Amino acid sequence: MTIARRAARLAAICTFLAALAVASVCATGKAWAQPYGGISAVSPEPAAPPAPPPGAPPVATPTGPTGAAGLVRGRAVAPIDAPAAIKRVIAAANRIRTKPYVWGGGHGRWWDGGYDCSGAVSYALHGGELLDSPLPSGPMTHWGSPGPGRWITVYANAGHAYAVIAGLRWDTSGNSSGTGPRWHPDMASSAGFVARHPPGY
Repeated sequence: MTIARRAARLAAICTFLAALAVASVCATGKAWAQPYGGISAVSPEPAAPPAPPPGAPPVATPTGPTGAAGLVRGRAVAPIDAPAAIKRVIAAANRIRTKPYVWGGGHGRWWDGGYDCSGAVSYALHGGELLDSPLPSGPMTHWGSPGPGRWITVYANAGHAYAVIAGLRWDTSGNSSGTGPRWHPDMASSAGFVARHPPGY
């Protein structure tokens, strides 16, 4: 067998295995593979991957069940039927999901050593191209459209902001192991908050 034929056969096998893995994730709604980069969930997060060049095709990401994001070892898995912008919001939030809480973090630059509540919400929204520059929690009460959204609802007041994205709460508070941007399956009280959403989502 020639080298070219062996390479073609190996490529076909790899393609088949990759398709099988994606089908398994879609069928079960659970990502059984390790997180980005093959690093276990208890290891420190790697540095942010470089942004794709303008015009590059989107990178495939695992998807969860229809209509609601899944949560696997602290990492959100986007719903199968989520729009591309929502999948990008979830992927962006996942990149900072182990960062510590730092007051003012995420406001001077997008990639930061830690994030405050509105900095974490801003980072996620920016990942989906739904926000051009970070907003403090107060101005978030006037951002976007009023009321809850189908995919994203930002809850904000003068002192705090959090978001519900595809059924998961993205928040810097409410974590037993410390504070910082984290996904939560439970909802928080929205009393005293203004609900806003990105138009169309």
